[in-house]
Amino acid sequence: MSARRGGAGVSLSGLMNEGRRLPALMIVLTLATGMVEAVSLLALGPVFTAMQTGNVLFLAFGTARAGNLPALPSAVSLAAFVLGVICGARLEAATEARGRRWFIIGLAVEAALVLVAAGLGWGLEPRYGAPSTRHLVVTAVLAFALGVRNLTIMRAHVAGVPTTLITRSMTAFFAGPAMGQEGALAYWTPAWRLRGLSVLAMFAGGLAGALLVRAGWTVGLLLLPIAALVLASAAAELGQPRLLSGQFPRRGRSG
Repeated sequence: MSARRGGAGVSLSGLMNEGRRLPALMIVLTLATGMVEAVSLLALGPVFTAMQTGNVLFLAFGTARAGNLPALPSAVSLAAFVLGVICGARLEAATEARGRRWFIIGLAVEAALVLVAAGLGWGLEPRYGAPSTRHLVVTAVLAFALGVRNLTIMRAHVAGVPTTLITRSMTAFFAGPAMGQEGALAYWTPAWRLRGLSVLAMFAGGLAGALLVRAGWTVGLLLLPIAALVLASAAAELGQPRLLSGQFPRRGRSG
C-alpha cells in the first residue's frame, strides 16, 4: 500500500483498506447503470447509452435492415459517447493539473448531465421503436454522460466493477469456484464477492428501471433517481483523501 504524506493524496489501495468505501460506490454506480439502460432500451430506443458494444451491433443490424432495428439511435449514442470520453479525458487532465479531485468532479459532471437529460425529457412519454427527435436528444445527453463516467471509472480502476458492463465480472465470478485458489479468481476473496455484487447490482438496477417504466413514469422522472444515485456517490467522497490519477494500482483485470 502506497501513500503520500503531507495531504497531497493517497493511493487507491490505501482507501480500499479503509472500509472499502470505493468498491461500495462502484456497486451503487453499477445499480445506476442498470437503471440507465432500462430507460434507454425501454423508453428511448431500443438503444444503449452505457454498454456501447450493444450499440455497435444494433448499428450493424440496422444498417443491414435486419430485425426491424433503426440505425440512427445507436449512431447518435455512439457518437455522443465518444465525445463524452474525449471531453472527459481533457477535463480530467486539466483537473489533475490544478491539483483538484477528478473522481468527485467527474461524477458531479455526470449527475449534472443526467439532470439536463431529465429536464429535456420532462413530460416525455416512453417510446420503444422509432424514437422522436426529442428522444434522440435525451439519448445523446445520457450517452455523453456515460462517456464521462467510463473515463472516471477507468481511472479509478477498481478491479471487477467497471460499473457499465458485467460480462467479464460474471466470467471471473463463476470461474472462481472451478479454479480454486488460482490468483485473482480465488473463490470467496473480497474481489470474488465484489464481482458477484456487481452482477446483482446491474440486475437490480435494470429491474427497478423496468418497473418504473411499467408504472408509467415519464422519461424525465425516470432519470431523477439515477442522478440522485450518482450525486450521492460523489458526495460520499467529499472530505476524503484525494485520489490521484496515475496512483491507481492494477489490482487484476476488471470485468
